[in-house]
Amino acid sequence: MKVFIDGAIVDREEGRISVVDHGLLYGDGVFEGMRAHGGVVFAMDRHLKRLTHGARALHLELPGGIEAIRDVVLRTLEADGGGDRYIRLLITRGDGPLGLDPTRCERSRVVCIVDTIALFSDEKRAAGLSLITSSFRRPPPDVLDPRIKSLNYLNNVQAKGEAVRQGADDALMLNVRGHVAETSVANLFVVREGVLMTPPVTDGCLEGVTRGTVIECARELGIPFVERTLGRMDFFGADEVFMTGTGAGIVRISKLDGERVGGETIGETTVQLSDAYVRVTSRVRGRERRPSAVPA
Repeated sequence: MKVFIDGAIVDREEGRISVVDHGLLYGDGVFEGMRAHGGVVFAMDRHLKRLTHGARALHLELPGGIEAIRDVVLRTLEADGGGDRYIRLLITRGDGPLGLDPTRCERSRVVCIVDTIALFSDEKRAAGLSLITSSFRRPPPDVLDPRIKSLNYLNNVQAKGEAVRQGADDALMLNVRGHVAETSVANLFVVREGVLMTPPVTDGCLEGVTRGTVIECARELGIPFVERTLGRMDFFGADEVFMTGTGAGIVRISKLDGERVGGETIGETTVQLSDAYVRVTSRVRGRERRPSAVPA
């Protein structure tokens, strides 16, 4: 694992962050999780655009601008040896005095972590994941907009912990109206009578990069698709259910609250989209990306 922090790329054991960084103290900042395939970052422009929008919403400075942030990612990836990696990029508010006032932090901080990640075992993926319906609801946009990928992930952490304590793999999160938002870590899709469906972002889900790629794959394959509000009953009546995320990829869901959802085995549409997603991500292999300069 390599880490970029405070202008230097170091090993994990040498990575240090100030105890008065407001990202640590208050969850004040944004982040992105990205995948590199063959040393090339997949959908990097989309990730950085989402990071930029989130930072703008929080009035958070991107040190050196977005191109300098891009170079940080590429240099850290290169220092770790390239290949297939998971990248966690964070922009924190930076060091400041105790107290919530973000304007008292002089300079935001860039942290980039390059490592590997495996959220679910191959056995789990083959069998399909089990979900519970979390008692923790997704906050509405006027409380904490889920489209901002902020460092404040307590809502997600609570849902995930609740699921694990109940013996499930993840949690189905509903919004305050009782409609499906997403899981604690990924977007959700259902297939019914050949139609692919996923909740709109206005129902409380992140504008996932993998979600967007799957939607594009569906359109290219001619799979009927619609964004629509979903409830728990849509899962029990679905022919297929799966989740998508940069860390998770595309993973079948087989149970919700102890009851089977979808078919006994992975469905045809899920297989088609999984294969298409692999083809899309594989296209980045062999492309050359060269970093230039890293901000101090």
